Amino acid sequence: MSSQFGLIIVGDEILSGKRVDKHMPKVIDLLAARGLALSYADYVGDDPARITATLRRAFSSGDVVFSCGGIGATPDDHTRQCAARALGAELALHPEAEALIRERMQDTAREQGVPYEADRPDNVHRLNMGVFPVGARIIPNPYNKIPGFSCDGAAGGAVHFVPGFPVMAWPMIEWVLDRYYAHLFNKAPQTEQSVIVYGALEAVLTPLMERIEQQHPAIRVFSLPSVDHPQYGRHIELGVKGPAADVPAAWKDLQAGLHRVGANCGPEMVRNL
Repeated sequence: MSSQFGLIIVGDEILSGKRVDKHMPKVIDLLAARGLALSYADYVGDDPARITATLRRAFSSGDVVFSCGGIGATPDDHTRQCAARALGAELALHPEAEALIRERMQDTAREQGVPYEADRPDNVHRLNMGVFPVGARIIPNPYNKIPGFSCDGAAGGAVHFVPGFPVMAWPMIEWVLDRYYAHLFNKAPQTEQSVIVYGALEAVLTPLMERIEQQHPAIRVFSLPSVDHPQYGRHIELGVKGPAADVPAAWKDLQAGLHRVGANCGPEMVRNL
């Protein structure tokens, strides 16, 4: 199974700037705590055709993908329907989801001191939140019991659907990681080492960067330029990252290359990914 992890954020409110996405930084942290890394992220508005196309790519990728948002039952929530369309599957009320939603409605009625009316139109409508593509597995929601769901894709991958609310989504993502992917935790530790190069030009350093990647195929070289840093001024943070066992040799060669070109180097940094 692929160890690539992806993220999809659904919602016009993110693209319009009404809300700032908090999911990507948190998912990066949740993955990093388990020795994993996020490979890509997609942002898509509340457009059913675009959501369907994005999910179709996710299902066919063989990757593990988390999708945040759009699984409610209001007119601007399309993710459940788009997931079914992307899979070519029918939608149906999931029995376990139905039981959990009814339990939540009974809890709410008790809290409000009113009788639970199962056939009341708004309660019947709430059951739509448990209508998932046939074959889906539920993801428990510790906040209010309204579940998310998982659907398998190609080559052992899957897409896991959670609400857009961080208070719900984040523990649900943790549950998925710990339940389904513990065998991948800390399997391939990644490290990066970098150095501040004062007054450097990327064009001058590019041949060195290309040579390092050619000599060390498992390593990626990165260059993060800045023109107005308050401490370092104009500089480039130049580094190598990859499997922990392969980084030291590449780092040694990078340092030697910088010395040969007369680079003015400053602080060095090490980060475990």
